[in-house]
Formats: sequence, structure tokens, C-alpha cells
Amino acid sequence: MRAFVALCVAVLAVAGTAPRVAAQDVLGDASAIVTGAGSTFGFPILSRWAHGYQRALSGDVGVRRAGGGLDDPPTRLPLAYEPVGSLAGMMRVRTGAVDFGASDVPLKSEELTKLGLAQFPIVIGGVVVVVNIEGVGPGVMKLTGPLIADIFLGKVQSWSDPEIKALNPDLKLPDAKITVIRRADGSGTTFNFTDYLSKESANWKERVGSDLLVSWPVGTAAKGNDGVAQTVRQVKNSIGYVEFAQALRAKLSYVAVRNRSGRFVVPDVRAFQAAAAGAEWSGAKDFGLMLTDAPGDHAYPIVATVFVLMPKAVPARKTRATLQFFQWALDNGAQEAAELGYVALPLGLVEQVKDYWKMRFPAGT
Repeated sequence: MRAFVALCVAVLAVAGTAPRVAAQDVLGDASAIVTGAGSTFGFPILSRWAHGYQRALSGDVGVRRAGGGLDDPPTRLPLAYEPVGSLAGMMRVRTGAVDFGASDVPLKSEELTKLGLAQFPIVIGGVVVVVNIEGVGPGVMKLTGPLIADIFLGKVQSWSDPEIKALNPDLKLPDAKITVIRRADGSGTTFNFTDYLSKESANWKERVGSDLLVSWPVGTAAKGNDGVAQTVRQVKNSIGYVEFAQALRAKLSYVAVRNRSGRFVVPDVRAFQAAAAGAEWSGAKDFGLMLTDAPGDHAYPIVATVFVLMPKAVPARKTRATLQFFQWALDNGAQEAAELGYVALPLGLVEQVKDYWKMRFPAGT
């Protein structure tokens, strides 16, 4: 399937079990602290949920923090999460270094079996194309998938290129070189972005393809969604791709992207919901489903899911603590997800996830 996922599969992983642990068990015993690593795409909402869950366990029903999850103080209890990228998260969970890995790449069932892991979704979000061009605000510029691919291939090199001007006749674009900013690390955001470009551009699919790490034809590398966001913010006339919450936090200008129906869609929660609306989760074994290039007039075309990877054979108490956190998040975290620019899982999918826990983690549920 994918070269770097295959690297994870080549080494055996550990295993686990699922929810309902008392508040004092989590807060009063350091061994029950839930540890995770991986997706920078999902980091803002995991951070926000961790603080909300801690307040719930301690009986604090005070006012929630405003702003982005990245602005919250470092998490201690009940979750310690490191945003090291999807590939690193996969590697850490399969060696037993953390209780769960978070990834924006769904693994196939046979890969999960080899690794001794189970997989379930927790939240949905958007990968947005961001630019730093003087006078160009959020949602103003229009780009198509093939044109984005040509920019990241290095074929279109100037903001004054006729193809860009034709889509944006009312914009005053500089006659300046385009600086491409892309990820340096193994990234689920990269996987979803390049999966979309592979669906839109035969040239991209043949030359680059889709993976957590790819051989970029051009560009300056930055680590993590936050690294790309900050680099685009600092470099004039640059373009990059980041998770939507990161774009909002960094106050970056994101572009409207043409979808399958031929409409240019500005990324927002409703556009992500429209893309997720037609997803057939019930027919996807281990929830192995991609949401890029989804049908629908109002669907944003670069939508991704954050998945949790958990071992199936670790002590039941650890798995109970981990799944108790995710149960609370799925039951109570929808509003905070929307505030940060994510889409909470629909109720029907939440019930599918909980049924999946019962099958995959019987000793811990």
C-alpha cells in the first residue's frame, strides 16, 4: 500500500483493551495517565478535549477556555499527547511507547492485524491551501486541483501565471515567484493532500503519488502543521497546506478549491460536514475510509479523518482509561470541535465506534 506504513507493519506491535474508570483512578494514579502521540492535524482538538476532560473528572463545570486548542497550557492529567506527526505516532504505538497513536491515514485491516492494533475515528477536519500574498484575504483566491498540483510540481512558478489570473481576474497578483512550503516529516496531512492531488492530476499521480512522505519536486520543508503555518506566515508570496485550525490560529489566508461538482468552495465546518455527509462508514472494515474528493455541491474536496490506533493486548485497566477519555470526547466534545473548525462524528458513527470497542477490546469495556 504505502511505503512508510509498510515499514510500520514490518515490525510487530503491542496490544490492548476499553472504557469506564472512576475519576479518582485516573487523577490519583500516575500509571493511569493516558499517553498518546502522532497527528499534528488532530492536536488542537485533542489538547482542548484533554483540558475539558480533566475539568469533568475533577467536578469543575466552569467556563471553557476560549481560543484555539494550541493556546491551552501543556496537558498533564489525564492526557499526555505529543504532536510528532502521523508516521511517528504509528511507530510509537506499535513499540508500546504510548497508549495510542493518532493518525490521519486509515490502515487496512490486514495491516492492523499484523501490527496487533485496532483503529477508530474520533474527528473530521479539512486540509486547506494557504497563501501569503499581499492584499489576498481568506477565501478570496480560487484554485483548482490540477493547478495546485502544477504549483507543487514546480510547473507553475509565478503568481502572475495566466492560469492563476484566469481563475482570479479581479485579484491584483504580484509578478513574483511562488515559494512552496511543504512538510518535512511523515504526515497524515501530507497523505490526504497528496491523495487529493493524485485524484485531480494524472501527472502528479505518476510523478509523486500519495504517501506520508513523498519526494517533493520543489519546496522548502517545515516540520508539523504548525511549522508549515508559521513558515507561510513569515515568507511573502508563499503557498502551503495545513489543517484548518492551524490556519485560523496563524491568521493565514486560505483559498477556495474547486470540488467535484465544479464549484469553488471556501473551507469551513459546513463544507467539511457536506463532504462527510455521504461517507459509508458501515461498509468500511476497521473504518478504513478516505474522504478526499467527496461528492456534493457544497463539499470541500480535501477532508480528512483523525484515527486512533490502539493495541489490542495491553492490560485492561490501561485500555479502560484510554477509551474512557475518548468516550467522554465523543459524547461531550462536539461543540469544542466545531469551535476549532472540526466536524464531530455523527451520532450513528459514534455508536458504531462504541460497538467496535466492545468487539476489539472485550476485557476493557
